[in-house]
Amino acid sequence: MIKKFITLFKLGRKIASSDILEIISKFQKPPLVITLLFKFLSISFSPKKKGSIKSEGERLSDSLETMGTTFIKLGQFLATRPDIIGESFSKQLENLQDKLPPFPLIQAKEIVKKDLGQETYDSIINLSEPVAAASIAQVHKAQINDNGTIKDVAIKILRPNIKKIFNDEIDAIMLFAFLVESFIKKTKRLKLVEVVFLLKEITNLEMDLRFEAAAANEYAENTKNDAGFRVPEIYWNFTSENVMTLDWVDGISIRETEELKKRNLNTEKIANDIIQNFLRHAVRDGFFHADMHQGNIFIDNNAHIVPIDFGIMGRLDKMSKRFLAEILFGFIQRDYRKVAEVHLVAGLVPKEVPIDDLAQALRSIGEPIFGQTVKDISGGKLLKQLFDVTEKFNMQTQPQLLMLQKTMVVVEGVARKLNPNTNIWTTSKPVLENWLRETKDPMTTINETIQSTSEVIKRLPEFPEIMDKANQALTYLASGQIPQNSNSYTALNTKKSEMTAFRNQSIIGFLVLVIFGLLVF
Repeated sequence: MIKKFITLFKLGRKIASSDILEIISKFQKPPLVITLLFKFLSISFSPKKKGSIKSEGERLSDSLETMGTTFIKLGQFLATRPDIIGESFSKQLENLQDKLPPFPLIQAKEIVKKDLGQETYDSIINLSEPVAAASIAQVHKAQINDNGTIKDVAIKILRPNIKKIFNDEIDAIMLFAFLVESFIKKTKRLKLVEVVFLLKEITNLEMDLRFEAAAANEYAENTKNDAGFRVPEIYWNFTSENVMTLDWVDGISIRETEELKKRNLNTEKIANDIIQNFLRHAVRDGFFHADMHQGNIFIDNNAHIVPIDFGIMGRLDKMSKRFLAEILFGFIQRDYRKVAEVHLVAGLVPKEVPIDDLAQALRSIGEPIFGQTVKDISGGKLLKQLFDVTEKFNMQTQPQLLMLQKTMVVVEGVARKLNPNTNIWTTSKPVLENWLRETKDPMTTINETIQSTSEVIKRLPEFPEIMDKANQALTYLASGQIPQNSNSYTALNTKKSEMTAFRNQSIIGFLVLVIFGLLVF
């Protein structure tokens, strides 16, 4: 515990010397004790840097980036939890960049050699300097001999000692969250300890690259027959906990719109295909790429859409897939009563809710949207409005759909940068129609669907434990909570007990010192 306090002190100095507390104070005034603590920690004899002309959002993101992996991951995680930090903070953190300077090639080679063994390491040809570096890992280009064929590959390598650094820092932050909850009772409702513990669990699984490789493998299996869409192949013989090897993507990032046009690629078709593929994967497979920003999508030399970076994937159970397809298609058809019926039959709102009142509320969302110009219509924003309105009817929150809604907003933004006039509804309609047609009449089968809401993850025989962890991580990401029957829940309670004991011992120790001081002096 003493080590945690030392780490916490160092982290406190980092926070105190940044702009974070000043920016936070403009949105929500922190308790006086926190303000005084950080003012004390910020004492420095070095001249203070001059203020930046950047916006508060940029300054907040910059501050988190300069503090390293733990704070970058904390910022990214909190950006997905407006229920904890509020909409304003969530928006400020959405543009947080996950970039850090690369570590040397010689260290990268040592990690590969240690993880894969000398023989496999010797079969890797031309391992390049890093081509991209993030907070957890960096990517190198190389070649491998795959059964007599030389292939260009990307090799993703975890940063040296990143797990230890991250876990030491996150444990210290958890202790701070526990102390805040203990002494500032109003913060208990925020469940700060659970939030930090959840971040620790998710990020530790992200730091096992076999998890990401397994997700990419499942995604590739699901989409192998999708025309114009390709997921890079994973090379398992060259993949381990700290190293992941997959096909190198020769192509153009979709952010380079002008370059795509120069090569006579149809950006309007690409925009439509990106939206259709995303929806197809969500409603057909219940497994979708949940980080589809511009930097993670390429167009290869065959004009195929190629996604990369499979660290964050979303999963929908059968009921959620049905719910998603039905509500979107119902809005496209402007059949608000049908959408209301689905809510009631699926048990998403209480049975006593009058169906006509619910349909009227749904109409209040749908009709204004159809009055907008094409470029202003957003499926993602529609889902957000829907969740806001149905909350008034005591609708049960569907966290996995909230994750999908955030991703849908990103996907729509990507598509509109390629084609500002992309019509979300026209593009979505054939995908939803086909899926609903193929799965029979939804109203006659929805009860059967509700009885079987869990998707069984495809397992690789050689990695059953990893796949169990992968499924667990996706559950954490989707629900934002820790299941009570899980090992993680037990571990969280053990941590809480340790911290409670330490707090009590510290208080007793302090009182003993005070009494001793009074007796002696």
